[in-house]
This record gives sequence, structure tokens and C-alpha cells, in this order.
Amino acid sequence: MPVTTLKKLAIVSASALALAMPAAAQDVVPDDLTTIAPVPTDFDPPRTAWGDPDLRGTFPIDNIAQLPMQRPARYGDRFYLTEEEYAQRQEEAGRSDAAYAAEDESGTIGMGHWVESDASGRRTSLLVYPEDGQLPEMTEWAQERYQAGRSSWTPNTHFEWVSDFDTWDRCVTRGFPASMFPFRYNNGIRVMQAPGFFIISLEMIHDARVIPVVANKAEADAMRWPENVRTWMGQSIGWWEGNTMVIETTNIEDGDSVSQDNYERGPSPLNMATFGVPPFNTIPTSKQANVMERLTMTGPDHIVYELTYSDPEVFTDKWTARLDWTRDEEYQFFEYACHEGNVQIRNYITAAAAGVENTEGGAVDGEGGGH
Repeated sequence: MPVTTLKKLAIVSASALALAMPAAAQDVVPDDLTTIAPVPTDFDPPRTAWGDPDLRGTFPIDNIAQLPMQRPARYGDRFYLTEEEYAQRQEEAGRSDAAYAAEDESGTIGMGHWVESDASGRRTSLLVYPEDGQLPEMTEWAQERYQAGRSSWTPNTHFEWVSDFDTWDRCVTRGFPASMFPFRYNNGIRVMQAPGFFIISLEMIHDARVIPVVANKAEADAMRWPENVRTWMGQSIGWWEGNTMVIETTNIEDGDSVSQDNYERGPSPLNMATFGVPPFNTIPTSKQANVMERLTMTGPDHIVYELTYSDPEVFTDKWTARLDWTRDEEYQFFEYACHEGNVQIRNYITAAAAGVENTEGGAVDGEGGGH
């Protein structure tokens, strides 16, 4: 896939990027690091010509790509780093920035700009609920399917046909809500608005969510599709609660990674390429999957994005992630040529036919499928 994180033509100094960007994106850190700061609601955003809060803009989330989904054990019950830990995180980000600058200077653009992020603020994880920073346990039903699933990321898998691969391997979609979380690259998010519509355009695989805007949840409920009508990204309908855009998504394509029927296979709600997510991309999705999103502009260049996922057939509790989006209008979306260069599916199948097993999981270049 193309290198799509070349956001700036000029070389940005390591110190400026490491210090300025996280300051713009981080929460207001409370004195008690074991409590999560509330989302500020005192900013009055500009208005569109038709009177809605104006959230339009480009908000790449590569600046938080180093934050794990789940909280590492060393942070205990803290939602935030100490000042000393944050200084260390900034120092590590500064070393990466120096490597990017060296690539620019030498004219050899490599992994530096492909995998680009910064200090990511003071949060210890993307999850804010449960309070322990860990995903809830899976149900017995889901755990069985998770363990039995197959994708290019699962070890000791004998690949026979495309039904052995997940939708991301096949360049179809990362699915939902997985598509809303950061990866190591292609983290562009662009918000567009029109009268009656709220659009979220995603750089990876170019998924575009065209979301009708209605008066309230009751009106959204009245517009729901029949239960048997489902799509990869589900049916998203939004409404305003003050200056916050609230989006509820139902009718998400259900399925697992076990079935031999390609039409019965579904994407994982979480993609393992987001740091701190369980491996293998084989978490199933049931018909009860529901996603609630809240987008609140907390400053002229900052949106707090919250996502709550509920699927009682899969997880024993709901979970909520909070992401800080920071505006960067210099960020560019480039062609996402995934299908065009996807030779890995064929290579896995032919290698398996020749007796070469995928013992570790993941492609030989460290990525799954066609990535």
C-alpha cells in the first residue's frame, strides 16, 4: 500500500513535534491520576451555514497510534502517566522524529514516515471503561470461536481458499468499529457535513460513513433497517445533543472467522494491528452488536471521540474507548491500492499447498494478507 503519512514537506524538528502535538491533543490531567477527566463541554464551535456545530476538517489519529487499547500492567489503576513517565515518552518520540528527519535529508523515505507517530499524550490506554483499562472477558461462546478462527494472523493455519482469510486480508474492510481505531499507518480521518448528513471518511481502505442526521434517538430508532439487512459498517444514524454529535450504529455484519462459508465470515470488531488488542483478528460479532459514538469539539482544532461497544453475546460487559483527534489540514489522503498489490492471499495458499506452514502467524513481511 502507498506511503500515506507524508504530511509535511518541510522537515519538522524533533523537539517541536514531540512537544507541540501532544500538548494539543492530551486531556487536562487531574491531580488524581486514577480518575478520568470529564470531556470538556464549554467550547462553542463555529456553525455551518445551516446552523449545526461545524466539526469539518482533517483529523489524522497517527499522533495517538502508540497508545495501547488496553492499559499495560505497570501503570496499575492510573488513567494517566506521571510527569516523569511522560517525559520519557516524549524522549522516545523525539528519537523517532530524528530518524524521520534523517530520511528526509538523505532523500530515502522508508519506514520512518510509513510508521509515524508522536508522544501520544499522557493517557495510559485508549480504554476508559472498564476502569481497570482491560477489555471485558469474552463469553464462552465467543472464546471458542475466537480460538478456532482463521486469518493470515493465526499460527499453524493451513490455507486452502479465500475463506481462510479475514476481510482485511482480502482488502474488503477492517470492519466496524475496528476501522475507527489507529493502526501503524493510514490513520487519516476526514469529517464532512451537509444539511442532514454527517460524513466520516477513512483513509484505510477508503471506507466512508455517510450518516443521516435526525432530531433525536426516537427518530433514529424509527428509521432502523430490518434485522436481516446488514453491512460491514452497519447502519449509523446521528443526532445532536447540544454541541456533541451522537451516532448509534446497529445492523453490523455478524459472523466469525470459523465458518468455511465465505458469506458467513465477519470481521473482528477490534483489529490486532491497533496496539494492545488481542491477537489473530478472530473475535466474532453477533447480531446484538451496538456502537454508540460521541464527537465533542473541545477547541478549534480538537475533537474528543468516544466509542462504546456492546455485544452481550461476545463480551461480558460493554467497553468504552476515548480518542483525542487533533486537526492537521496539511495531512493528505493518497490512493489506497490494496487489492491491486495483494499477492499475499495467493502466496499463502500456494505455500500451504507446497507444505510450507505459517507457524508464527502474520505474513513474512510482518503484516497480514495484502498489507
